[in-house]
Amino acid sequence: MNSLMAFKVNITISSLDSSYKRTGLVLNSKRDVVSCVLGGKQAAITPVEDDGHLLSSAQSVELSGIQRNMNVLPRPLTSKDLSPSSDGCSNVRVAYKGAPGAFSEAAALKAYPLCETVPCEEFEAAFKAVELWVVNKAVLPIESSVGGSVHRNYDLLLRHRLHIVGEVQMVVQHCLLGLPGVRMEELKRVISHPQALAQCKISLNKLAVVKESVDDTAGAAQLVASINLRDTGAIASARAAEIYGLNILAERIEVPFNNVHSNEDSYFSLSRSIQNATWFANYRSIGQDDSDNNITRFLILSREPVIPRADRPFKTSIVFTLEEGPGILFKALAVFALRGINMTKIESRPQRKRPMRVVDECDSGSAKYFDYLFYIDFEASMAEPRAQNALGHLQELAPFLRVLGCYPIDTAQ
Repeated sequence: MNSLMAFKVNITISSLDSSYKRTGLVLNSKRDVVSCVLGGKQAAITPVEDDGHLLSSAQSVELSGIQRNMNVLPRPLTSKDLSPSSDGCSNVRVAYKGAPGAFSEAAALKAYPLCETVPCEEFEAAFKAVELWVVNKAVLPIESSVGGSVHRNYDLLLRHRLHIVGEVQMVVQHCLLGLPGVRMEELKRVISHPQALAQCKISLNKLAVVKESVDDTAGAAQLVASINLRDTGAIASARAAEIYGLNILAERIEVPFNNVHSNEDSYFSLSRSIQNATWFANYRSIGQDDSDNNITRFLILSREPVIPRADRPFKTSIVFTLEEGPGILFKALAVFALRGINMTKIESRPQRKRPMRVVDECDSGSAKYFDYLFYIDFEASMAEPRAQNALGHLQELAPFLRVLGCYPIDTAQ
């Protein structure tokens, strides 16, 4: 509650409400928020970082006749748009980072097929939207099989008092998009989120195009359509192509050319020209950047936790710190192994408030070490005595321990 009071209100509820009505998002007038039971429908996601881009989205442009009217799309929320609201909701509203058509929006719709999705400009805005009752849930990426962990969201999990109530695992398939009538060989550059560009690096290198970064994949598609960039392609989802009126020049662009499916005969010709034994051997050795098994895991965040149960597989996420000492991390992890608990994830992040620890060494003076936070996921429900005993044991070793959430494991395909 203190964090809510500290948040500076930049706009009134009435102006926020009118803004949402213009964008198709309506705030209701009751505080009671319908709690949502995940029940097995939550399914499964890509890490994306929200910094370091070269291009910015255009604010006002003339739309051509072949393009969709993008004025009807929801405007992404920023932190300035958020204020404490006494309004409730009759429908589930789910925040995500990016523009409409982003892979995070697809993950939100997979978890809650009938939800109203709310785009946010930054991860921080999505966290605050849940805290301030603007939305019911947030669906945000936490790790990817190709790009690794989303460190920004690990930091925000500790900064905000939200609960993990579910997870969504989703196969991410990238498409190369362009304006109608534009052929692949006409492209001089391709824009997308940095991780999408990295995941499709091999295919893009074969196209010999300039790669430039933007905030998110759907935003790249929106930019190409809104400014009418005929020499520029975007890597985004098939749904983004539909939303912004673009053509799909190639599907599954994260898979190198010899396996990718294209909508253009010229692409097959280009593909055949590079399929030789030497190139294929080189691809076998360096092809880890482009993967046909690109799976992203998303977390579902809520103000209230779900009630742990023992009648179905549950996962628990925690964060803790440890004092310096030989074998201390081994001892901390052993509390799970001793009870037959499977640990599925460990992530370490330096503490920002106390990043360095000074330790006196008798023979060499003082030594400095990073002071770490450890994030761990393990397969057990807090309703099980073994999980309770493991955390009780861990508390004896950890000066700080916090349970981030206990939630059903995503078993959907």
